[in-house]
Amino acid sequence: MATPSACNEAKPGEIAKAVLMPGDPLRAKYVAEHYLENPVCFNTVRSMLGYTGTYKGKRLSVMGHGMGVPSIGLYTYELYHMYGVDSIIRIGSAGGVGENVRVRDVVIALGASTNSHFADQYGFPGQLAPTASYPLLRDAVTAAGKLGVRADVGQVFTADQFYNDNAAAGEMYRKFGILALEMETAGLYWTAQRAGKQALSILTISDHIFTGESLSPEERQDSFHEMMEIALEAAWKSLG
Repeated sequence: MATPSACNEAKPGEIAKAVLMPGDPLRAKYVAEHYLENPVCFNTVRSMLGYTGTYKGKRLSVMGHGMGVPSIGLYTYELYHMYGVDSIIRIGSAGGVGENVRVRDVVIALGASTNSHFADQYGFPGQLAPTASYPLLRDAVTAAGKLGVRADVGQVFTADQFYNDNAAAGEMYRKFGILALEMETAGLYWTAQRAGKQALSILTISDHIFTGESLSPEERQDSFHEMMEIALEAAWKSLG
């Protein structure tokens, strides 16, 4: 049977209704091998690894999404429209901005301000605000509480550039209550809104742009573990 995508070799039915998506495909492999039962790899195209297994008795998938809005926009569009996925949860790292946000904290993105022009394609008569799906957000907050994990809920900023030539940008983000900087959430939320599907972004603060703090590779693994467990519980809940 032919696959519907040039970027994903999965056949129809091989991807679950809920998908966790880290930027790094090797992190997708880690999640599959450490949290899913009987994971099966459904994609190796461009090394963007994807797996489907079971979590607490329900089918769940995990797949990398790459870096930046164009990349996550491509992969999530295909998952929603070509593979029948209902819910996608991004699990990634972010740079801290907010005064009360600390390295190792988990940030659950309520919405995403951005400098991306990805949404221009829709011809929306105004500024289309990219926001999370409330059921996923609610269940993620509940899961964090049960796991005893500190989780800040609020606005993030999705940037089209990793290195910003505007040295004053960070202070402006902080003035408007931005908690963290990253590169994909707005694209995920817009894609989900247009498709009528669910999306959420859960982020671990790996460094802070004002304090200069950063996590070692070992500390990142420990902190990402907490984020992954929150996402797994929220995804599991979404499957009914």
